[in-house]
Amino acid sequence: SMNMLLHGIEHPDVRYKDSLAEEHGGEEEAYSLILANPPFAGSLDYENVAKDLLQVVKTKKTELLFLALFLRLLKPGGRAAVIVPDGVLFGSTKAHKQLRRILVESQKLDGVVSLPSGVFRPYAGVSTAILLFTKTNSGGTDHVWFYDLQADGRSLDDKRTDLLPADKLGATPAEPLSENEHAKNNLPDALARWQERNETELERARTEQSFCVPKADIVANGYDLSLNRYKEVTHEEVEHRDPREILKELVASEDEIRQGIADLEAML
Repeated sequence: SMNMLLHGIEHPDVRYKDSLAEEHGGEEEAYSLILANPPFAGSLDYENVAKDLLQVVKTKKTELLFLALFLRLLKPGGRAAVIVPDGVLFGSTKAHKQLRRILVESQKLDGVVSLPSGVFRPYAGVSTAILLFTKTNSGGTDHVWFYDLQADGRSLDDKRTDLLPADKLGATPAEPLSENEHAKNNLPDALARWQERNETELERARTEQSFCVPKADIVANGYDLSLNRYKEVTHEEVEHRDPREILKELVASEDEIRQGIADLEAML
């Protein structure tokens, strides 16, 4: 609650409970917006997990159970932005695939933002992403917007030092960032492109920092949501010299060496 007060939320509604173990009948479909950074890499026994969550996806992994919880808590039309470990995006277990399928087929998966691995240092170095989705219970995913966030305005080491002045940090700086400043803080660009995800972003090539992927491609890839599955990397063409020229130079160098040795022997 102290953290919320420091961020201007003067009357927070903080409840002490085990969200994954207790039933959620009183709060089901109660919220229109969920912003969450749930615990990663936890595991619970089935008997300790709320039955209504296991009805969504049968798993012991907390990162998947929290996503199931948010689907329960959101009202139809409600939106969520959830930080997840990268494993959620490409995990091969039945539960991983089932949950991704639910987001794509039964709900509306709006976007996936890949985060740099140092954003949670010094506490954790795990690679993470943000899942952005809307609860519809009737599908609606036509395409998914991907953004490769490479910098958030701070160093990605344990110190997390500011790389820009305070008025140029965050997603809404006081003035537009230069190209050099953008390289240190991608957040304003990510926000601007997110707002165009259903328009100009549809035209971007997969070699760019953001792009859209049709639902059909995601289905064909087993509902894999990792950015690298779809991002195309361009390689600069390198011109190599003709091997015959190189061999000719080597022969000439060897001739010079042999001549030098012969001259030295003649001097002895």
